[in-house]
Amino acid sequence: MKKIIIIGAGISGLCSAYYLVKAGFEVSVIDKGDMTTGASYINAGYLTPSHFTTLAEPGMITQGLKWMMNSASPFYIKPRWDTSFFKWTWNFKQSATSSKVERAIPIIKELNLKSRDLYLEIQESGDFDFHMERKGLLMVYKTPKNEEHEIKLAERAQKEGLEVKILNKQELHALEPVFADDVLGGIRYDCDAHTTPHIFMKNMKNWLQQQGVSFKLDEKVVDFKTENNKIKAAVTETNLYEGDEFVLASGAWTFQLAKQLRLNIPIQGGKGYSINVAQPTNITMPAILMEAKCAVTPMQGFTRFAGTMEFSGNNDIIRANRVEAIANAGTRYYKNLEFLQEVKEGATSGLRPVSPDGLPYIGNSAKFANLNVAAGHAMMGWSLGPITGKLITQNIMGEEPELNLVPFKVNRFRF
Repeated sequence: MKKIIIIGAGISGLCSAYYLVKAGFEVSVIDKGDMTTGASYINAGYLTPSHFTTLAEPGMITQGLKWMMNSASPFYIKPRWDTSFFKWTWNFKQSATSSKVERAIPIIKELNLKSRDLYLEIQESGDFDFHMERKGLLMVYKTPKNEEHEIKLAERAQKEGLEVKILNKQELHALEPVFADDVLGGIRYDCDAHTTPHIFMKNMKNWLQQQGVSFKLDEKVVDFKTENNKIKAAVTETNLYEGDEFVLASGAWTFQLAKQLRLNIPIQGGKGYSINVAQPTNITMPAILMEAKCAVTPMQGFTRFAGTMEFSGNNDIIRANRVEAIANAGTRYYKNLEFLQEVKEGATSGLRPVSPDGLPYIGNSAKFANLNVAAGHAMMGWSLGPITGKLITQNIMGEEPELNLVPFKVNRFRF
């Protein structure tokens, strides 16, 4: 029986473990944390066929530079001297063209649709319980400019065959009466669903342990033992773990780990923030507040407000003004909503692993025959977990992957 070592216990790592165990492999998962924090736990929980365009859109870097001096802005780049970030930014700018965004649309759409259906398959399997609802997702706006932009995207989504409805103000407020009076309307993406991430992660981990998966937590991988074109072992600060196949699913830390193998897998950590409100909010529908770039999700036992994209290096620093910006967005878009001080003080953050072109890295490394990479999913990591795990498993088994992996090539960036 082949022994698989997965480095990273986020959603991509656990979903890879799930399908590998089902395929009969012996699996160990190594993680530098304790599996209670990070992007896989604090995200908005969306399964998002609606998100069919990449973050690398034309004008995004220019917008980021405009917002650079405003650390409360939705898209914030902290000024810093970092050559890897400069290179990543160059690749991002080269990827942010209309033609490349257009080519990526069918690829991202198919990934998301297949992954959403795999979540449903996992739920129906009865392997473990988790919260999942198919209520759709609202994109709501307050300005005519954003209304025009979102309607154009909705019309494109309809052409792509997605289930979408354009709601006027009366229809939106009838559906979700707690919206403030100045919310003009919205788009309802019935193709989307939502979950409560930490419940999924906890129950998935428990199920994997019952199947014999070994978790090596609070162990940071610092190096690798290699021989010719194969990895022989992952080396942590305290142990050495040998394996037949390795999966690098280390999220925002993938770039640094890949450097140990002399691989260039450009990823930057895009920090997001999350506030959980336990008191009743009367919010029933997941929604993205477009002007504020804030996501709102009614989860199991609380309502989550999440958002911002902050490039400031890999850290877990909580910037109070960014938390305040999310809370202010909530109170502006919803009636009678209050964020208590202790709720804001309990805000958390996580790092999304962002590739320069907005597409994940999924598949083999050209340099090492027994290394697969599952990282770089940006804001769609939660949504794409299951399909990533399944594709990695098919690749390791030598099967024809059900999706073409060429767009996700690990070595697609030379610089």
